[in-house]
Amino acid sequence: MRIALAQRQPGPDRERNLERALEDLRRAHTAGASLVCFPELALEPFFPRHESWDAAAGLAEPVPGPTTERLAERARELSLVVVFNLYEEDGEGRRFDSSPVIDADGALLGVTRMVHITDYPGFHERAYYHPGDRGAPVYETAAGKVGVAICYDRHYSEYMRALGVAGAEIVVIPQAGTVGEWPDGLYEAEVRTAAFQNGYWTALCNRVGSEGELTFAGESFVCDPEGRVVARGTSGRQELVIADVDLEACADSHARRLFWRDRRPELYPGWLGPGEEGS
Repeated sequence: MRIALAQRQPGPDRERNLERALEDLRRAHTAGASLVCFPELALEPFFPRHESWDAAAGLAEPVPGPTTERLAERARELSLVVVFNLYEEDGEGRRFDSSPVIDADGALLGVTRMVHITDYPGFHERAYYHPGDRGAPVYETAAGKVGVAICYDRHYSEYMRALGVAGAEIVVIPQAGTVGEWPDGLYEAEVRTAAFQNGYWTALCNRVGSEGELTFAGESFVCDPEGRVVARGTSGRQELVIADVDLEACADSHARRLFWRDRRPELYPGWLGPGEEGS
């Protein structure tokens, strides 16, 4: 199977950004892809860089809604699975960092909402997002069993393990990561480690370009179930990153032949302490 990561910098015109995303789907189809991934806040400026920005509320939208309907129409036309990311309004005054997952027949399979919400300079996410309430779902798609870990969630081994336990064959990571944010390649290392420990593919799709004080790195990448990087995007450049993946490699990985066989999940809750749960 071939996948595509749309490493992009959203411009100021939201409609133009959506048109480009729809064109990326067509380009990915032409390249032979079955699954297409997009970065965090694929249509918007990265508004969490502001401690407070009133205009952000006007960017939130329902799911299903106008954006997912247009994506679904193109996905159905091209028989593509699409993992998107947008600012969701749930109709009850709550807003989320959300990834709708659309199957190759245009069906909206569900929405993953970012669970872990941070706040530090340049990433004032608690000012805009409610914590996700959908858990860590895995979707049965035409391109395999797909899980989503939105940006900050990738730092939590509990979340990444939950996706594996639920049967994920590929975990898509919509990302907004900056140049030098994690020194010595640590953010890549943790994604490679998650792939190795859980025996699934990982596909991290990052933003690119400068916005205020932030410069997003690009450098999107795909790892196999042994934690090896098999494709990598360019630093600082918009592009469609293409990778070939073999989902059958999951079953033969070290994690699923050995590590999972020897797990002791009955012990883990007692180790983690009150209020913690093991997987």
